[in-house]
Amino acid sequence: MLVENLDMKLARIRELLDTIQDSVNYPELQNEILELKQRIELPDFWSNRKSAEAVMLELSSKLKTTQALEVALASLSDIEELLTFIDEDTDPDQFKAVIEDLDELDFQIQSLGAHVLLNGDYDSNDAVMTIRSGAGGDDATDFAEMLMRMYLRYADLTGMKATVLDSSQAEGAGIKSASIRFDGPFAFGKLSVESGTHRLVRMSPFNAAGKRQTSFAAVEVVPLIESSDEIAIPDNEIRVDVFRSSGPGGQSVNTTDSAVRVTHIPTGTVVSCQNEKSQLQNKIEAMRVLQSRLLEIRRMEEDAEKRKLAGDVKASWGEQMRSYVLAPYRMVKDLRTEYEENNPDSVFDGKLEGFISAGIKWRSQENS
Repeated sequence: MLVENLDMKLARIRELLDTIQDSVNYPELQNEILELKQRIELPDFWSNRKSAEAVMLELSSKLKTTQALEVALASLSDIEELLTFIDEDTDPDQFKAVIEDLDELDFQIQSLGAHVLLNGDYDSNDAVMTIRSGAGGDDATDFAEMLMRMYLRYADLTGMKATVLDSSQAEGAGIKSASIRFDGPFAFGKLSVESGTHRLVRMSPFNAAGKRQTSFAAVEVVPLIESSDEIAIPDNEIRVDVFRSSGPGGQSVNTTDSAVRVTHIPTGTVVSCQNEKSQLQNKIEAMRVLQSRLLEIRRMEEDAEKRKLAGDVKASWGEQMRSYVLAPYRMVKDLRTEYEENNPDSVFDGKLEGFISAGIKWRSQENS
């Protein structure tokens, strides 16, 4: 591992730990634990069993947070100290073991950060991501497909389940759009920081002159809501069309009209699903995604109204947020967090932990 990459990783982990400590207000958390312990010691504590159990659960949760923080801080200090004595060239085996410990610690801190910093109403939900190609012709549709592969690889690396619900192939290279469902702990909270306009700069493989080309793709992430009670959709507000699936599938997928397209007439929101084998299953999945998108539209409208009332003219979260530069130099940079990496191949291969961690931290600070 290059020294500069190792230093960047250590700095990122340390910054995330500091952010978690600030977020939970560690000194105040210690006081709260002390107060809860004092309540438990009262003679009549168990007179109301339901209340007592709630206090015990709260204490257990706070203790787990403080213990996890203390263990992480101690482990990081030990690793940093070891790395001052170990040289990769003279003791490669021990150096490799320490790096493996650092990777494991990184994973544990990411999980802790998810539970502490991802505390929004829907952060713990599963998610649906939609990727759409923008300006840039074949380069843009190819870029959209590169992003789809990147997020599928991220899911594979992090243990999330990713299911492509629908995709539309471009006439040339790549895809016009794709919708992907992600199932896993805090899937929406993590992936929601990827929402926005992504930009690719490279020497175009579709240009005979080999000129540098800039292309764009939009990423939208909505939480998959748990209950249909969140958004009631009258039957007269939707139109359901069925068609034959165009993607790869089994015996029945491409031979029957099993794919479903649901249109919400008042907003013009369209959701397609062709992943399941039966028309009914695809309709159920499409309706659930439609409800999630309508919920997100309502949330965005409420946020826009709040910004209007507050006189806030700052750019919204959904504006251009990341650049992937492959020529004349190689770098991926998040324009909100200033986090960057100089290995685009690694990023496109799904290694997004640094960007997502920085995004979660940035959003936490913006909302504080």
